[in-house]
Amino acid sequence: MTSSAPAPVSASVLDLAPVVPVVVLEDAADAVPLARALVAGGLPAIEVTLRTAAALDAIRAIASEVPGAVVGAGTVISPAHVTETVAAGARFLVSPGWTDALLDAMTASGVPFLPGVSTTSEVVALLERGITEMKFFPAEAAGGTAYLKALSSPLPRARFCPTGGISLASAPSYLALPNVGCVGGSWMVPGDAVAAKDWERVERLAAEASALGRG
Repeated sequence: MTSSAPAPVSASVLDLAPVVPVVVLEDAADAVPLARALVAGGLPAIEVTLRTAAALDAIRAIASEVPGAVVGAGTVISPAHVTETVAAGARFLVSPGWTDALLDAMTASGVPFLPGVSTTSEVVALLERGITEMKFFPAEAAGGTAYLKALSSPLPRARFCPTGGISLASAPSYLALPNVGCVGGSWMVPGDAVAAKDWERVERLAAEASALGRG
């Protein structure tokens, strides 16, 4: 049975694990075994993106059947998405960008959220509203580690989860930055492994990602 409201996240989303898997699921039946593999590999925070029709059912299944997981919703781009995903059991929200209406809805939801930013002005605008934790997206295309390093001195209160184009090879350089709490990526949930239901491979890749630490 799915709870009517998600349990709160006691720690910052940025501090749950060094890597947040960004998951796209075409079949909700894959949600539970995939989540169990990720949790077993040491990655409890799982972002299920709202890019497929299966996403809400996948969030519900993980929330109700994988107690070790902290399931969140990604690609949240409207107030309706906020309402739907929190009702499904999402315990955190991630957006690729933000508007005032979306930010108000996420704030009112009662669950942690990471609004997406890619410019200094967006970061400053969020800091004005008391929001210090953000998603930096698309990380590689928007300037990568050099951009985030440049922000750390003038905007030390801002902390980021960079996502977009990050790999096992590039993740450590992000995690070494003082203003990065974790990174988001999908390399530990490759499409061929999910299609083959190779959950052992997913667990191995998750364990490799989890071992990266935070620099």
